[in-house]
Amino acid sequence: MAIIALIGAGGKMGGRISDRLSGGSHQVYYVENGERGRANMSARGLTPSSLDEAAASADVVVLAVPDTAIRVVASQAVPLMKSGAMLMLLDPAAAYAGHLPEREDIAYFVAHPCHPPVFGDEDDPEARRDFFGGIKAKQAIVCALMQGEEADYARGEALGREIYAPVMRSHRMTVEQMATLEPGMAETIGASAAMFLRGAMDEAIRRGVPAEAARDFMLGHIHIELAIAFGEAGNPFSDACQVAMAYGREAWLKPGWERLLSPESVREQVDIMLAPRGDAV
Repeated sequence: MAIIALIGAGGKMGGRISDRLSGGSHQVYYVENGERGRANMSARGLTPSSLDEAAASADVVVLAVPDTAIRVVASQAVPLMKSGAMLMLLDPAAAYAGHLPEREDIAYFVAHPCHPPVFGDEDDPEARRDFFGGIKAKQAIVCALMQGEEADYARGEALGREIYAPVMRSHRMTVEQMATLEPGMAETIGASAAMFLRGAMDEAIRRGVPAEAARDFMLGHIHIELAIAFGEAGNPFSDACQVAMAYGREAWLKPGWERLLSPESVREQVDIMLAPRGDAV
């Protein structure tokens, strides 16, 4: 059993983690300052604790707060933590950007979900609709020990497996490698590509294609195209499709896109993401 302080317990991610940890073997302090977040906690039957009490008592402090708030929240929580405790982040951005206070006698750990894969083996309809993960669908996670002892990795990974359960695989990497995956690979490129596909469908509809037909056609083709591209289908793209792909790359894919995954570009992406904004918490 561990003593855990969950900071931001009433938010979206905090709520997910609260559902996982409440009623379990750990002693959990739930910390939430926002009025809406406290209402979410009340609906779950949870009682809020003060940051001072929670951070000072915890073996692990989990920051379930927006990336843009981590610098401020960590500066408040870390000085209160007991020696040998662990600060867990759920995203690599703030750690990668150097937003954590310097303190050598505690561990810093990052655990992030991969989310349920497109090519899964879920039979339960509810699991197939669990797109984020952490409810019924199996997913992998990635973990990084930014500082600490080897034993800290083991306890951080164990907690990561709990809060993102059911977990089928856990991958160990560095914070830098995790930042290459997100925002670099998954968001800057992957999410942009997803919205590009949505935009292509919307444009086809604007040009007169029936909306339901365009959606069925696009989602079906995305499925088989991903299966071919990632080696699931066992067959290549057709010759005609290869020609169309080459034509398309010339039209919309800029040469040199690979630089988006360079350390310099990933650093720039993270800095832009964490820049103060009007909607920051």
